[in-house]
Amino acid sequence: MSTLTLSPAAIPKRFLPVVATFVVFVLTFGAGSVRYENFASGQVVANLFVDNAFLIVLAVGMTFVILTGGIDLSVGAVAALSTMIAASTLNAGWPPVLCILAVLGAGSTLGLLMGLVIHHFEVQPFIVTLAGMFLARGLCFVISVESVSITEPAFRDFAAGAIVLPGDVTLTYSVVIALAVVLAALYVLHLTRFGRTVYAVGGSESSARLMGLSTSRAKVGVYVVSGFCAALGGLLFSLYMLSGYGLHGVGMELDVIAAVVIGGTLLAGGSGHVVGSVVGVLVLGTVQSLISFEGTLSSWWTRIVIGVLLLAFIALQRLIVRRR
Repeated sequence: MSTLTLSPAAIPKRFLPVVATFVVFVLTFGAGSVRYENFASGQVVANLFVDNAFLIVLAVGMTFVILTGGIDLSVGAVAALSTMIAASTLNAGWPPVLCILAVLGAGSTLGLLMGLVIHHFEVQPFIVTLAGMFLARGLCFVISVESVSITEPAFRDFAAGAIVLPGDVTLTYSVVIALAVVLAALYVLHLTRFGRTVYAVGGSESSARLMGLSTSRAKVGVYVVSGFCAALGGLLFSLYMLSGYGLHGVGMELDVIAAVVIGGTLLAGGSGHVVGSVVGVLVLGTVQSLISFEGTLSSWWTRIVIGVLLLAFIALQRLIVRRR
């Protein structure tokens, strides 16, 4: 009888960063399971998705952008703006469906504008999205300088709703939405012409253009996707917090970028996977859970651990690129 062994050499190089991220997740979660009682329970695993559903959606959008070699610093501010639009419109008596459409339309429009400026004026994405961040954050305080509570009954009921799985494990509807976004992103990136063009632009935009691919549409489109995901993530965050506030999501863009990079997406573009970004979010969530279970550590240790992981995965990326 022959046995099947899985060695690093048998894994395609493009999947190595994702595998490395998954190994880090397993080791981190395993360490928590050994150290803390009930850490390995089903509800703790479910809470990794419940508490980070909005971050998963934002990471999906950021993956599209980074795959083209770009960056989007506005996602945290757009998410905050989305909470403010949602809270203010719901409290003004708008139907929830119309409110959701307004939020998604605002985020997508802002992403479209940033993408058009980046492409047509050939401005660095860092500068354009930084301006978008200031714009979105400023608009939050134009709406209100105070936190706005969401009192709309249907919205609160949806936020409180849960899906009960075997073992009395509960998931919120936000998790279902986040996983649906991940599946949609997988389809778009791997089974559509737009997705293949996104990878091609990140690999070599000039080569992609010579191949007859619509590089301009892809470069602008990824920012529309990121804006849409930031707005949707903001909606999920408003479900989580049941409020809108201009200071929601401060620094969230850095967490999203860290999760995507830890998930194996190259900052230079052309290589990466949405699944890796999701696992990257789970790694960050596991680190936060470990600190919460410990009880005596400052929450700033989360930033320290994330920084160490980020440096380690950037070094791994450089190693993989040099070998290629």
